[in-house]
Amino acid sequence: MIVEKSRTNVYLDTNLKKQAKEIYKHYGLSLSEAVNMFLAQSVFNRGLPFEVKIPNDITLQTMNDIETGKNYEDVTLEDLAK
Repeated sequence: MIVEKSRTNVYLDTNLKKQAKEIYKHYGLSLSEAVNMFLAQSVFNRGLPFEVKIPNDITLQTMNDIETGKNYEDVTLEDLAK
């Protein structure tokens, strides 16, 4: 089966594109193949192929705390068993 292909130009965040290409390389995929997979899954699911969630204020604050190391302490399994 021959698939007709077309060229599409999109503007991407340069750093994001570089990081994504590295991930896809581990799967033996080019960026073009990965985008085609995303589009195929979007059509199959009749929407985005993943759940989109908007975090609430508490979740955003917790995520920020984790990134900055605030309110964080190392805990072992033994600590949790106490």
